[in-house]
Amino acid sequence: MTKLTIVAFDGTRFDLDAEDGSTVMENAVRNSVPGIEAECGGACACATCHVYVDEEWVEKVGSPEPMEEDMLDFAFDVRPNSRLSCQIKVAKELDGLVVHVPERQA
Repeated sequence: MTKLTIVAFDGTRFDLDAEDGSTVMENAVRNSVPGIEAECGGACACATCHVYVDEEWVEKVGSPEPMEEDMLDFAFDVRPNSRLSCQIKVAKELDGLVVHVPERQA
Protein backbone atom coordinates (compact mmCIF):
# COMPACT_ATOMS: atom_id res chain seq x y z
CA MET A 1 0.00 0.00 0.00
CA THR A 2 1.07 3.53 -0.76
CA LYS A 3 0.42 6.41 1.62
CA LEU A 4 -1.64 9.22 0.10
CA THR A 5 -2.85 12.42 1.74
CA ILE A 6 -5.73 14.42 0.34
CA VAL A 7 -6.31 17.79 1.98
CA ALA A 8 -9.88 19.08 1.66
CA PHE A 9 -10.43 22.79 1.08
CA ASP A 10 -11.35 23.30 4.76
CA GLY A 11 -7.98 21.82 5.78
CA THR A 12 -9.27 18.38 6.79
CA ARG A 13 -6.61 15.77 6.03
CA PHE A 14 -7.49 12.36 4.68
CA ASP A 15 -4.49 10.08 5.24
CA LEU A 16 -5.14 6.99 3.13
CA ASP A 17 -3.55 3.66 2.34
CA ALA A 18 -3.99 3.43 -1.42
CA GLU A 19 -3.59 0.35 -3.55
CA ASP A 20 -0.94 0.65 -6.27
CA GLY A 21 -2.59 0.85 -9.69
CA SER A 22 -5.65 2.67 -8.39
CA THR A 23 -6.10 6.40 -8.99
CA VAL A 24 -6.11 9.28 -6.54
CA MET A 25 -9.73 9.93 -7.57
CA GLU A 26 -10.83 6.37 -6.81
CA ASN A 27 -9.34 6.64 -3.34
CA ALA A 28 -10.94 10.05 -2.77
CA VAL A 29 -14.39 8.77 -3.75
CA ARG A 30 -13.98 5.56 -1.73
CA ASN A 31 -13.17 7.67 1.34
CA SER A 32 -15.84 10.37 0.77
CA VAL A 33 -13.38 13.24 0.39
CA PRO A 34 -15.49 16.39 -0.02
CA GLY A 35 -15.02 18.32 -3.25
CA ILE A 36 -14.07 15.35 -5.42
CA GLU A 37 -17.26 14.87 -7.45
CA ALA A 38 -15.87 12.56 -10.18
CA GLU A 39 -19.04 12.89 -12.24
CA CYS A 40 -17.59 10.97 -15.21
CA GLY A 41 -16.31 8.12 -13.06
CA GLY A 42 -12.69 8.61 -14.06
CA ALA A 43 -13.01 8.87 -17.84
CA CYS A 44 -11.16 12.20 -18.02
CA ALA A 45 -14.34 13.83 -19.31
CA CYS A 46 -15.55 16.29 -16.67
CA ALA A 47 -12.81 17.99 -14.58
CA THR A 48 -14.77 17.46 -11.33
CA CYS A 49 -11.86 15.63 -9.70
CA HIS A 50 -9.43 18.54 -10.08
CA VAL A 51 -6.68 18.72 -7.43
CA TYR A 52 -3.53 20.70 -6.76
CA VAL A 53 -0.45 18.52 -6.41
CA ASP A 54 1.68 19.62 -3.47
CA GLU A 55 4.72 21.50 -4.81
CA GLU A 56 7.25 18.93 -3.61
CA TRP A 57 5.45 16.22 -5.62
CA VAL A 58 4.86 18.01 -8.94
CA GLU A 59 7.96 16.62 -10.63
CA LYS A 60 7.36 13.03 -9.45
CA VAL A 61 3.71 13.07 -10.49
CA GLY A 62 4.57 14.49 -13.89
CA SER A 63 2.72 16.64 -16.37
CA PRO A 64 -0.78 16.07 -17.70
CA GLU A 65 -1.24 14.33 -21.04
CA PRO A 66 -2.89 16.40 -23.83
CA MET A 67 -6.40 15.03 -23.17
CA GLU A 68 -6.12 15.92 -19.48
CA GLU A 69 -4.80 19.39 -20.36
CA ASP A 70 -7.88 19.93 -22.52
CA MET A 71 -10.19 18.93 -19.65
CA LEU A 72 -8.35 21.20 -17.21
CA ASP A 73 -9.58 24.11 -19.36
CA PHE A 74 -12.99 23.43 -17.81
CA ALA A 75 -11.75 23.39 -14.21
CA PHE A 76 -12.03 26.33 -11.83
CA ASP A 77 -8.87 28.18 -10.70
CA VAL A 78 -6.36 26.11 -12.66
CA ARG A 79 -2.76 26.48 -11.48
CA PRO A 80 0.59 25.15 -12.74
CA ASN A 81 0.27 22.22 -10.28
CA SER A 82 -3.30 21.33 -11.31
CA ARG A 83 -4.09 17.75 -12.26
CA LEU A 84 -7.19 15.62 -12.61
CA SER A 85 -7.02 13.08 -9.82
CA CYS A 86 -8.47 10.39 -12.12
CA GLN A 87 -5.28 10.61 -14.16
CA ILE A 88 -2.82 10.18 -11.26
CA LYS A 89 -2.05 6.49 -10.82
CA VAL A 90 -0.92 5.43 -7.36
CA ALA A 91 2.50 3.78 -7.40
CA LYS A 92 5.17 3.04 -4.81
CA GLU A 93 7.20 5.98 -6.21
CA LEU A 94 4.39 8.26 -5.03
CA ASP A 95 4.41 7.02 -1.41
CA GLY A 96 3.59 10.07 0.72
CA LEU A 97 1.93 12.04 -2.12
CA VAL A 98 -0.07 15.07 -0.97
CA VAL A 99 -2.79 16.71 -3.06
CA HIS A 100 -5.15 19.55 -2.20
CA VAL A 101 -8.80 19.91 -3.21
CA PRO A 102 -9.66 23.34 -4.68
CA GLU A 103 -12.32 25.58 -3.19
CA ARG A 104 -14.83 24.46 -5.78
CA GLN A 105 -15.08 22.24 -8.83
CA ALA A 106 -16.21 23.23 -12.33
